[in-house]
Amino acid sequence: MKTSRKLKALQKQMDKASSYPQWCEAAQAHDEISGQKRWRNVDQTSQYDYVEVRIRLDRLRSLRANHDYHGLLFALNEGIHGNMAGMGRSSLYQRANFGTKKLIEQYVDEIEDSMRFIAELESDDISTQQKLDLFYRANICFGRTALMLSGGGVLGFYHLGVVKALMSEKLLPRVVSGSSAGSMIAGMLGTHTDIELQQFFDPANIHFEAEKEANVFSRMFFGANPQVDVHDLENIIARLVPDMTFQEAYEKTGRQICITVAPAEAHQRSRLLNAITSPNVFVRSAVIASCAVPGVFPSVMLMAKNAHGEAQPYLPSRKWVDGSIADDLPAKRLSRLFSTNHYIVSMVNPIAIPFLRNGAEPNKLTAALGSLGMGVGRELLNFYRGVVQKKGDQWPRFNLFLNGVHSLMDQEYSGDINIVPSFRWYNPGKVLSHLSEKDLMELVEGGEHSSYPNLEAIRICTKISRTMEDILHRFEYGDLRPENKVHRPRTSRRRPAPTRADKEYIAKSAPSKAAEKKPAAKKKKPAASKKAASGKTKATKKAAEPQQKGKAA
Repeated sequence: MKTSRKLKALQKQMDKASSYPQWCEAAQAHDEISGQKRWRNVDQTSQYDYVEVRIRLDRLRSLRANHDYHGLLFALNEGIHGNMAGMGRSSLYQRANFGTKKLIEQYVDEIEDSMRFIAELESDDISTQQKLDLFYRANICFGRTALMLSGGGVLGFYHLGVVKALMSEKLLPRVVSGSSAGSMIAGMLGTHTDIELQQFFDPANIHFEAEKEANVFSRMFFGANPQVDVHDLENIIARLVPDMTFQEAYEKTGRQICITVAPAEAHQRSRLLNAITSPNVFVRSAVIASCAVPGVFPSVMLMAKNAHGEAQPYLPSRKWVDGSIADDLPAKRLSRLFSTNHYIVSMVNPIAIPFLRNGAEPNKLTAALGSLGMGVGRELLNFYRGVVQKKGDQWPRFNLFLNGVHSLMDQEYSGDINIVPSFRWYNPGKVLSHLSEKDLMELVEGGEHSSYPNLEAIRICTKISRTMEDILHRFEYGDLRPENKVHRPRTSRRRPAPTRADKEYIAKSAPSKAAEKKPAAKKKKPAASKKAASGKTKATKKAAEPQQKGKAA
């Protein structure tokens, strides 16, 4: 009885924790009493191949201790993969409140230490070319992590709390996508540096922004004017997102933000706007388009910067609406563009929240029935859509509506790690309704608190990819940048372009390297003597020409 009371008390402490360190302390104490700490210390379980992981861990430690550099290089080449021996299974990170099997954590730490050891190794046994081949290849094989922010109307303030929690632990991925309300947060992240974002996350600024938002929503939905004024939405976005293009935003922050927009016309496909697909498009116009809920806000024409620095329409014959209708979580497109294969989802879409579980794996029967129901629904929609498309000219609005419903049902609304609100059901009709300042502040705090149980899992699952990103950045623009020319492997083609800070570092380091090479340039006197000698030979040849002509005569 005492044990259950202690567990309930610790659970309450976790639920009411005002900071992540407080939550961690209560979570670890809970695991100690509940026996989950003992589960973490024991290797054995049927959920992953613990024998294989233990063998590889001991091998890596032995190779590094024996200074077998080539053996270590070979072992890293064959073993840096995302779900090695099943250690990436989500259930392994949901049993205990804090962390997973100690064996998995030790293996991840050993991989990270071995990679840094090889990268910083000063030995002729391993060349710089071999190091680059390893890290570029491993970067593609292991993949990268992306954060996907769903649509959800005024519930988008929840994303702000999630991002704040990830940034405070330095776990925010460089690839971020956003749809509808999520596009506002993605646009804010992509156009502000880490130092600038600290001001946004200051409690006083969040309170001020919540007050502004509450006043705008109150005026929009309860004012004298029955129609929604799009200028209010534009003013909200203008405060969060400065007027710059996707390319300019990337060069400033290094974050690869992506914003989804859906077509307002039939027979068109949604687009994922970013610095690769649409570098000259203004981020602000993309966010406005992605937030244009059909029937509430008018469709939006995208704007881009031309060669003269002037704003002009982008695809003038096309208009765009809410991106969450077509592709709320664009995982496949992100994978194709940025080599991502691990996804953190912040979900506030009221359509998807009831079906997501941020805990144990669902019952097999429940999962099978859910998949069957979704499959039948999609096939019925496909049948009706086929009928409607034949009458597309007669029923244009109904055709567009049915396409939107089909797109909503035909999406995948989950990722590898799902961060969802504590409430399971939310009336979709209230997504665009008035929320008070207190409600908006609670959403931010709820997003931050909902992230706490996932932060340690995110830290473990992304540690290897974050380490590789850091090492490759050092090789390309930092202290490990090779002085001699090396061949960049084909796998380096998918590396992100240099940011403004990277270009400045290269420009600063270039003069110092040139100064180091000056003494070598002064030693090129023999070349000058060769030129003089060649000049003398030319003169003697000219003097000898008349004599040769005389002899010929």
